[in-house]
Amino acid sequence: MRAVTWDGRQDVDVADVPEPVIEATTDAIVDVTASGLCGSDLHLYRHLIPGMDRGDILGHEATGVVRETGPDVNTIKVGDTVVVPFNISCGMCAMCRQGLESQCQTTQNTKFHRGGSLFGYTEQYGHIPGCQADTIRVPLANHTTKRIRAETPAHRAVLLADVLPTAWQGVTYAEMEPGMCVAVFGLGPIGQMAARLAGRQGASVIGVDPVAERRAMAERHGATTIDPDVTDDVPGAIVDLTDGLGADRVIDCVGMEAEGSALDSVLQATKVQPSRVTALRHAIDAVRRGGTISILGVYAGPVQAFPLDQLFDKQVALHMGQANVMRWMDDLIPLVEDPADPLDLDDFVTHRLPLESAPYAYDMFQHKRQGAVKVVFEPSPPVTITA
Repeated sequence: MRAVTWDGRQDVDVADVPEPVIEATTDAIVDVTASGLCGSDLHLYRHLIPGMDRGDILGHEATGVVRETGPDVNTIKVGDTVVVPFNISCGMCAMCRQGLESQCQTTQNTKFHRGGSLFGYTEQYGHIPGCQADTIRVPLANHTTKRIRAETPAHRAVLLADVLPTAWQGVTYAEMEPGMCVAVFGLGPIGQMAARLAGRQGASVIGVDPVAERRAMAERHGATTIDPDVTDDVPGAIVDLTDGLGADRVIDCVGMEAEGSALDSVLQATKVQPSRVTALRHAIDAVRRGGTISILGVYAGPVQAFPLDQLFDKQVALHMGQANVMRWMDDLIPLVEDPADPLDLDDFVTHRLPLESAPYAYDMFQHKRQGAVKVVFEPSPPVTITA
């Protein structure tokens, strides 16, 4: 079968790899109908996070059709269409019973002091082969799959594996109420969806992003936007737009993004989070006193000179963490299965590309070309060989 493999810094390939097989009685084998390209994949692509080996299969978002199940799998059957969330979780431990699948005790990586295992990530998170492949093995399939209607378009269904639940969790953690103002830093895939979900809950949204196409997409869905490349004082602009108060809620969807910064080379060399965490510092300056900051962006490593005194003085609440996908799935499936497409997901998936185009797609997405917001890989058409 074909799969997207990591071959070194900023080097991916689409290679022939062995097909997965059942390894445990709770496994399932799923033929992938769509997989997603995520900003977290770029962290691996750029080798910002250690622990990748050449030939590792990338990707952590998938939907597909069940081909085979182990004898102890009873929540799905062969032929079912399923979403495969990026968390690998048992559904039975104390963490999972609290809806904290990202902290699953069964798949927790205690050697590295990390949470539950993830598809397509480093040894710190289980080193499980990823989802950008023709076929995948799903461990603990009773809880690491979710059935969805077969007629749901795959490019929409795959968004349930990460983007939608991550954005939903961020909005939920922000504890918004109708009429509040929410500032969203970063209008990539997660930021776009967080902005839409916040607006759906009655908030006014201010989005911050330097990419014109991303600002335009957010504006189509009701957001006011700010270009940080032309606005010297982004927090000040947000304060001005909120009658001097600041945003009631701020959602940081940027995290360790540092492309193009002067310290990017340091980050590459040391694999340590640089002092440049502009979005987080702007979030702290932009939120009103007594407000809440919800952090969805990934931070790998310590943040130097963290302004705890400012957070304390402003009485700001922080809420953050890896998304617990299954916790939110039942809330989101109706929005994805609805033929009316209430979240306008067709205006969210900007590129539907064959799996074989992965090297091009990674480069395009990293450099934010061609208006790329969400890239979905679909099975490459079969090659017909004639005599």
